[in-house]
Amino acid sequence: MAAKEATEMSKSTKIVAGGVAIGIVLLILLPFPFWANLLIVLGIPTAAYLMLDPSQRRRLRRVSRKELGR
Repeated sequence: MAAKEATEMSKSTKIVAGGVAIGIVLLILLPFPFWANLLIVLGIPTAAYLMLDPSQRRRLRRVSRKELGR
């Protein structure tokens, strides 16, 4: 039973893994230079974070710290 629980991924881990896979595929398929692809991969999450209200940002930081065990 413990081995099965250790191999299951959480929903957020699945989303991150899918995002990384899509990012790698886009880096290979899109004819942009590397820096342009990097700007897209880093710019979209940054823009999404900056669009949050200050209270939502605090909540996100608090949840992230709890998951890290702080």
